[in-house]
Amino acid sequence: MSHELENLATVDPGTLDRAEIFRHLPPNRVGEADRRYMDEVLADGFGNKESADMPARFERAFAERFGVPYAISCNSGSGTMLACLLAAGVGPGDEVIVPTVTMAATAFVVLQCGAVPVFADCDPDTFTIDPADVRDKVTEFTRAVIPVTVFGLPADFDAIGAIARDHSLVVIEDDAQCFLAWYRGRLAGTIGDAASFSLQGSKHITSGGDGGMVITADEELATGVRKAAIQGYSALGASAGSTMMPRDIRQDWAFERHTHMGYNFRMSAMQSALGLAQLERLEYLVAARRIIAHQYRQVIREEGCRWLIPPVVPDGSTHSYWSFTCKLDEELLGVDWRSFRRTFIEHGGDGLYGLWVPVHLEPVFRNLSFYGAPERAPHHDPRYRGAVKAYRTGDCPTAERLRNSLCLFKTGSQTLAKVDSQLDALRRTIRHYG
Repeated sequence: MSHELENLATVDPGTLDRAEIFRHLPPNRVGEADRRYMDEVLADGFGNKESADMPARFERAFAERFGVPYAISCNSGSGTMLACLLAAGVGPGDEVIVPTVTMAATAFVVLQCGAVPVFADCDPDTFTIDPADVRDKVTEFTRAVIPVTVFGLPADFDAIGAIARDHSLVVIEDDAQCFLAWYRGRLAGTIGDAASFSLQGSKHITSGGDGGMVITADEELATGVRKAAIQGYSALGASAGSTMMPRDIRQDWAFERHTHMGYNFRMSAMQSALGLAQLERLEYLVAARRIIAHQYRQVIREEGCRWLIPPVVPDGSTHSYWSFTCKLDEELLGVDWRSFRRTFIEHGGDGLYGLWVPVHLEPVFRNLSFYGAPERAPHHDPRYRGAVKAYRTGDCPTAERLRNSLCLFKTGSQTLAKVDSQLDALRRTIRHYG
């Protein structure tokens, strides 16, 4: 290869050898290493133990890859975020600022702590959380902010960090869609107080359909995350593989087990085996998505298409492209989003997603129906003295305006044949509209 492995996530994707990158990607996402590590777990068998020491191995490798001292595995990306909030002490009476352009789980975990989500708008060009709106929505009750590296692009962490310092807020990165992207010389995931990664099946790497990982440099926070994720057991700590209490401790009748409230978010050994194998080819997986996004962009440019507007990547940042998200100018094109999607499919496209409903406008948030009757929502808890009692149209106007114009083109193809078929479909669709 013409580039060292560790540089694949930062070099110009147009200079990468497509065939060489895709040679490292198993067509069905399961390769030799995946099977080898799973076989180790199966050979060791199952019991009240962590088979083949696999969770510890996965956590150590993940922490090493991101250059942090602590990585804590969980059964999902939602579990990781909830554990982070609990470890940070978020609870009833608190507010947590989250973007409205995200998957609803980012806000659900706030509610699951008994706290109130406050929704911030997005930047119109990058689609990441708007720091100016974050600053406007900070109150004396704000405890944390969760910037989402949505679609694979880091948020404006310098601006978010300045707000957090001014108001003593905890910053938890939601990096579910972002692996190995950089922000002004720092790796996404290493900038906030902690970072939550999802290993669900659509993400850059997966631990078998679901899974998650928290990374942090703060030992106290890491220990809190571990306990929140595993039943609040007192003998668990931040170190890799600290997922079960030592036998001599747990078998003693005098052992007081639970110092914290916790959940059962432990990752299984089989999940860890798959995650470890995929982590070993993460650079290639990210490079492949960056190549695909580069080639989508190339098609738009070569065809002189003015009604599909590619995503903006600010100077100093790189994009890991969980999706290639473009704005569709319906007025310039002359047809609406649904018609464009239908034409893309007719020309061989594998469908495309639109933007999720901005979370503040989802029915469960409009109706405050989290725990049955609206008056049972955390917003009406007597411990909460803030002003957020409802979510309405107009709360986040930029996101609301973008709702029917974003096109999320898929970037997760594992074969060049599939990539080329989607590039051809886009080219033919553009030419269809002339």
